[in-house]
Amino acid sequence: MHMPGFSHIGPESLLYSYKRSFHGFAVELTEQEAQTMAGMDGVVSVFPNEKKELHTTRSWDFLGFPKQVETTTIGSNVIIGVLDSGIWPESDSFNDKGFGPPPSKWKGTCKGLTNFTCNNKIIGARYYRSDGEYEKADIKSPRDSDGHGTHVSSIAAGNIVSMASVQGLGLGTARGGFPSARIAVYKICWLFGCTDADILAAFDDAIADGVDIISISLGGSTRNYFTDSIAIGAFHAMRNGILTSGSAGNRGPDLATLTNFAPWYLSVAASTIDRKFFTEVQLGNNKTYEGISINTFDLKNEKYPIIYGGDAPNTTAGADGLVSRSCFDYTLDRNLVKGKIVLCDGENDGVGQLLAGAVGTVMQGRRPNSGVFAFPLPASYLSLEDGNNIYSYINSTRSPTATILKTNERRDKFAPYIATFSSRGPNPTSHNILKPDLAAPGVDILAAWSPISPISEVEADLDKRALSYNIISGTSMACPHVSGAAAYIKSLHPTWSPAAIRSALMTTAVPMSAEKSPGAEFAYGAGNLNPLNASNPGLIYDIDPLDYIKYLCGQGFSTKLLQAITGDKSSCPEGSDGAVFDLNYPSFALSTPPLNSISHVFNRTVTNVGLPTCTYKAIVTTPPGLSIKVNPSVLSFTSLGQKLSFSVTIEGTLEKQIVSASLIWDDGTFQVRSPIVVYGAF
Repeated sequence: MHMPGFSHIGPESLLYSYKRSFHGFAVELTEQEAQTMAGMDGVVSVFPNEKKELHTTRSWDFLGFPKQVETTTIGSNVIIGVLDSGIWPESDSFNDKGFGPPPSKWKGTCKGLTNFTCNNKIIGARYYRSDGEYEKADIKSPRDSDGHGTHVSSIAAGNIVSMASVQGLGLGTARGGFPSARIAVYKICWLFGCTDADILAAFDDAIADGVDIISISLGGSTRNYFTDSIAIGAFHAMRNGILTSGSAGNRGPDLATLTNFAPWYLSVAASTIDRKFFTEVQLGNNKTYEGISINTFDLKNEKYPIIYGGDAPNTTAGADGLVSRSCFDYTLDRNLVKGKIVLCDGENDGVGQLLAGAVGTVMQGRRPNSGVFAFPLPASYLSLEDGNNIYSYINSTRSPTATILKTNERRDKFAPYIATFSSRGPNPTSHNILKPDLAAPGVDILAAWSPISPISEVEADLDKRALSYNIISGTSMACPHVSGAAAYIKSLHPTWSPAAIRSALMTTAVPMSAEKSPGAEFAYGAGNLNPLNASNPGLIYDIDPLDYIKYLCGQGFSTKLLQAITGDKSSCPEGSDGAVFDLNYPSFALSTPPLNSISHVFNRTVTNVGLPTCTYKAIVTTPPGLSIKVNPSVLSFTSLGQKLSFSVTIEGTLEKQIVSASLIWDDGTFQVRSPIVVYGAF
């Protein structure tokens, strides 16, 4: 590598060269050198190598997706590339019994070294660490020491495994969305996180290796598409016919908290399923309070003394009650806490209580709709109100006692609704592209786990239990549900584009309600995943890769920049500003200044993939204050693959911050639904 003005940069400075699927490199530069390089001809963007963070038995049944779905011989030829923390290959979820050799299109490899072998289920595995620096607990191979990568892989494409549970909890048949798919593993996440340089290297390889779907359950904080490694990688994947499914992020419930939002890949929110875990706390006065956790420890109903953390400060370490009430590490007085249950303000990992010798812990401050987690000792996480009642009991009783019961489960009749933690829109970069795209189960999901990783993420826990399955929550769990469903659609429609598959997933999603999920479409997009219906959507909104280039032109990218991105002679047409409105997206979003009158036209084209001869009628739900007209309001198709265009005109004024509507094309057999959201600019 030689560049004028960079003569001192030798091969040792080059971390990666991306050339299999797109062009670029990761290199060590000073700030001044980076600025100089950014101004050079042919350089699209220069951005720092930042760190990103990692963002099931019952869930597929709840979605109405049976174990034995219609499949074809093509099913076992579909390959899902999972970019995460690796995989635990010995898990029953990844046994290759019944699988033939990898499909001939597969060009990947298995870089497993001595402690890792691939099989006919896990057909490829690579690992990436650009700076070559590893923590002591990191395993230098695709093997997963964290559990996260194993969990998401098994949600997307894990085998059918009966009698899976976390020590009896969530007992049932664990399975992925598309168990006949193959898995290719790209380990990019380590104990410290996941870097942009490694993410891009993995995308480069996955595209060239021949994967069909990419699943990536992580995100960062960038607000610019081309300084975001996931958006860049997903763009090149899309141009190569590969759909990328990404997680929306775990920064909800506030609006505008999304971490993945580019229009060429999926952003998936986390919804609940109809199974709820709860952990009861019984006091010495026979009152019982219900919290949440994954508690497999059995105190055998024995009552123990209970103490408030704020009354047990470790004064020798300089802590007072204001500090010790949160029960952080070494803030509690072991002499006062040992052998007792300790009440703490706020949730923590339980290590402080464990170090102080506590028998169990009750934490207070839980918000509604929180996901459950495991702790290294008996624990329950309660609402502030219930925590206050326990605090009052402690202060009004000479010898207060309590016990924590093992976790139980019950049906949640209100499901599905969006998790509190799930990141919300609107899209921070393109205000008129609705994100997230749709929701999928991401709360209390049981799936495969790495037995060397404690389910509570506390090392001392491994002495008590090493488990092959775990129950966790996050948009990380929602994303592979959609990846598995996308793989299923790909097996039935191998020629469909990434946009066609996304359209099928979105237009068949089950509508959700703003009453149960604050943020409305910015919480759930088109609605909750319906994988069975998505395989046969009736109509699709397709998008050619060139349409995204027009979209980027509308975002203000220059022709020079555009050509450097695309690697060809693309140019922006005159007057292309505003092309974002007419990207053929399966949803409609319109941002408008407050108090302004609205008048806007969207243009869309649908392709018939349902019945050869059919007539669709437009059904519009219109909220107060708005007029929504579709022209033409009837679409008559005479053949499969035929395309017809229409416009949607929205006029009126906003009566509140977010206004929801919808358009359904209905031919009596198929209902092709698109959400419409009009909102006041933030």
